[in-house]
Amino acid sequence: MSIEKAQALVLRKRDFRETSLIVDFYSREFGKISGLLKGVRSDPGKFASNLEVFSLNEIVFYRKSSTSLYLVSQADKTQNFTGIRQNIEKTVLASFMMELVGSVMQLEDQNEDIYSLAINCLKELETNYNPVKIATIFKIKMLALSGFKPHFDSCIACGSKIMAQSKFSMAHGGLLCSSCCHRDTSSRSIFRGTIATILHIEKSDFRSSLNLGMNPEIKKELDVILNSFLNFHLGKELRSQKVINKLAVAV
Repeated sequence: MSIEKAQALVLRKRDFRETSLIVDFYSREFGKISGLLKGVRSDPGKFASNLEVFSLNEIVFYRKSSTSLYLVSQADKTQNFTGIRQNIEKTVLASFMMELVGSVMQLEDQNEDIYSLAINCLKELETNYNPVKIATIFKIKMLALSGFKPHFDSCIACGSKIMAQSKFSMAHGGLLCSSCCHRDTSSRSIFRGTIATILHIEKSDFRSSLNLGMNPEIKKELDVILNSFLNFHLGKELRSQKVINKLAVAV
């Protein structure tokens, strides 16, 4: 057993028995970890943090080789991102980011780039007027950094350079050239501008991606492609995405 300390974002939390919580964190030092916080529900003052989703905390936990559920002995909130919580759209988008990290990343798959991406996006969400654009950038970069991304560099079947009339195959997870489109009759056409946007965001830093313009048609297609890809390969629609869809309909 070893005692560890980490800066960690809260991905999700759930009740455990009558008095405790299990919390999934994403940390710079260890990646995703699950922690048991004993007695916190019966004694809310036991920890300095209320462990809200997407809050940043400094945690101390006991790490055992025999289990993937660690005992958290201390949790101190270091950043609550209050500016996000004052806006319902930003709150839902931040929750989506945390749910996506939790769904894609495996336990203790450390990735400092993903941790930094999440922190940068949350900080930007507090002040940026275009939260949906931030969420789109997060999806694209998160998938690229995790190795979970769709393939847009060339034809996923034959490897040839994409020239024209390419289609996106959900089943194959990437583009099919005109000669290979027959491999998936349900593949769909995709704007070349959409492909260029995804490739640019994948390869650029976060700030450069924020400065990239997106016309409404490309933005709409990005949402359809990315959300469909996630639903297909995760085998489910994320709960927070359902809330985002309802908010969009309401507006």
